[in-house]
Amino acid sequence: MVVGRNRAAMTQASHPAAPDAAAAARKDSLPKLMLGAIGVVYGDIGTSPLYAMKESFIGPHPLAVDRLHIFGVLSLVFWSLMVIVTLKYVVVAMRADNRGEGGSLALFALISRNLTEPRWTTVLVAMGVLATALFYGDAIITPAISVLSAVEGLTIVESSLEPLVLPIAIAILVGLFLVQARGTTKVGAVFGPVVLIYFIVLAVLGISNIVQRPDILGALNPWFALQFFLTDPVLAFLAMGSVFLAVTGAEALYADMGHFGRPAVGFSWLLVVYPCLMLNYFGQGALLLTTPSAVENPFYLMAPEWARLPLVVIATAATVIAGQAVISGAFSVTRQAVQLGFLPRLRIEHTSARAEGQVYIPAVNWALLIMVILLVLGFRESGNLASAYGISVSGTMIITTAMLAILIFKVWRWNRLLAGLVIGAFVVVDVSFFASNIAKVADGGWFPLAVAVAIFIVLTTWSKGRALMRRHREAEAVPLGVVIKSAASVHRVRGTAVFMSASPEAAPSALLHNLKHNQVIHERVLVLHVRVQEVPQVPPAQRLTVEDAGQGFYRVIIDYGFMDEIDVPADLQRIETCGGPFNMMSTSFFLGREKLIADRETPGMALWREGLFAWMLKSSESAMEYFKLPTNRVIELGSQIRI
Repeated sequence: MVVGRNRAAMTQASHPAAPDAAAAARKDSLPKLMLGAIGVVYGDIGTSPLYAMKESFIGPHPLAVDRLHIFGVLSLVFWSLMVIVTLKYVVVAMRADNRGEGGSLALFALISRNLTEPRWTTVLVAMGVLATALFYGDAIITPAISVLSAVEGLTIVESSLEPLVLPIAIAILVGLFLVQARGTTKVGAVFGPVVLIYFIVLAVLGISNIVQRPDILGALNPWFALQFFLTDPVLAFLAMGSVFLAVTGAEALYADMGHFGRPAVGFSWLLVVYPCLMLNYFGQGALLLTTPSAVENPFYLMAPEWARLPLVVIATAATVIAGQAVISGAFSVTRQAVQLGFLPRLRIEHTSARAEGQVYIPAVNWALLIMVILLVLGFRESGNLASAYGISVSGTMIITTAMLAILIFKVWRWNRLLAGLVIGAFVVVDVSFFASNIAKVADGGWFPLAVAVAIFIVLTTWSKGRALMRRHREAEAVPLGVVIKSAASVHRVRGTAVFMSASPEAAPSALLHNLKHNQVIHERVLVLHVRVQEVPQVPPAQRLTVEDAGQGFYRVIIDYGFMDEIDVPADLQRIETCGGPFNMMSTSFFLGREKLIADRETPGMALWREGLFAWMLKSSESAMEYFKLPTNRVIELGSQIRI
C-alpha cells in the first residue's frame, strides 16, 4: 500500500503545463515564458470582463446605471485587482515557493518544514483539505459560466438566436471534455497566442470607448469607491459580490508559478494582463456613461456591430481555454490527493511522454462533465450562474491569507507591525468579499458550498479510514526481524519476491500469509515501502533507500514527490546493491488485498462513514495498476479488517 503523509494539504493546482518540465521551461527566454503564462495562467481571470460589469449592475442586487455607481464599481474593480492580485499574490505569495512550485500545497509544505509544533500541523491540514474541497466547486462552475457567457453574445448579434445558446454551449462543453483523453500538448501550443490576441482585443475595445469619455479614467481614484459606500452602504456591500467576479482566477497566478517561474508570471500580469483588463473595464464604464441601456451586455456592445460575431468566436475560444485550464487543474489536484492519502487510488493516464504532469483521470473527467451539464441546464443563464460563483474562490483566498499569516509571523518572522499591516489589509479585503458573497447563497451560492461539503466529507472519510486501518495493522504487526529469523528453516525457492508493505519495520500481511500457507520463501526478498513526500518531486537518484536485513531479505523504501509518476518496476531496476540486477520475469510481486467490514461495535467512525469508506476502498484502482506492476507477475493475498 502507498503510505502518504497525511499531514499534507490539498489546493488548487496546476494547469496544462508540466511540472517536470518546469526546470527546462525556465531556461526559455522571458518573453516565451510570459506568452505561455498568459495562455495557461490567465484564461480564467481574463474571461471575467464577459460578465463582471454586467452582473454588478443587473445581477441579484441591481444598481442604477449612473455616474456614482459606474465610477464606484470601476474603482472597486481596479483596487481589488491591485490589492488581491498585485500585492497579495504577485508581491507576497509568489515569494513563498516550495522548490519553485506554488499554490497552497507548496505553501503548506514550506511552512510544515520550518514548524515543528503539532497544533500548527493540524490547523494547516484542515485548511488544506477545505481549500481542496472548495476548488472542486470552482472547477465545476468555471467552464459552465465562461462558455455560457461567451455564447450568449450570439443574442447581441441576432436576438432570434437565443434558443440556440444552450445547445451550442452544451455542445462546446461536451466536446471540451471529450478531448481531454488526448492530452493538452497540441492544444496547449496555441493557448498563449490565442489568449494574447484576446487580451489585445480587450484593450482595443476598451480604448475605442475610453476616447469617447476620457473622464472615466477618474475612477482610478479610490475616493469613488469610498463615496459609493458612504452614499449607498448596503448596495455597495452587496455589489462587492459581483465585483469579486473580476478577481476569480487570481489563485492561478500562485498555483502555476512553478510552470513558468515567478518573473514570467509576475511580468505578464503587470505588463499585459492587468492593463488590458482595466482598459476593457474602463471602456465598458465609458460605454455605460454614454449609453446606459448597454448594461444588458456591455462587453459585446462595446464592439461595432460588424465585429460582434468575430468577438463571440474569439471570446468563446478564450473561455474554452479557461475551462481547459481548470479541468486539467482538477486532474492534477486529484492526483495529488490520491498520492497524499486523501482519495483512493484512481486510474490515472499520462497523456504526454515528455510532460509528466499532463494526466487524464477518466472518473474525474466524466463526473465533472455530468455536473457541468446539469449546472448549465439548471441555471440556464450566465447571470444565474454568477450568483453561484465566487463563494468557493473567496473562501480559498481566505485560507491562503491564513497560511501566509503563519508563514510571515512564524517562519519569515517579519517585523510584527509590518506583518500585521500587510496581513490585516488582506484579511479585511478577503473577509469583506467572502461576506458579500455569502449573500448569494439563496440565489445559487448553495451549489459550490454543497459540493465543497460533499468533497470535504469524502476527503476526511478516506483519510480517517486509512488512519484506522493503519492503527489496526500496527496493533497486529509482527516485526520484520522476527519473521526473518523464523524464515531460516523455511524452504527457499529461486527468484525474487517483492512484498509491498505499509511499514518498512513490520512484516507485510502478504508475507505472513505466504509463509503460513505456502511455507516457502524466495532466495531474494524485498520488503518494499512507498512514500509520498511533501515536496513536488524527488529526483530519481535520491528516491531509493536500501538496507540489507540479512538472510536474503532487504528493506527498500522508494520516495516520490506528490507530483511524481509512481513506477515501481522502473525504480527497482536501478538498485545495484541487492545481489544482482532485477529481471521482472523472475520477480513475483505479493500484494495484500484487504476487505473492510463496517462494525457498529468497533470504535472508529460513524457507521455511514465506515460504509462510505468501505465502498471507496472496494472501488479504488488495484495496487497492481497504480504501482505499474507487470500483470502476469502479481499475487494477491486477502484478509479482513473491522473498523
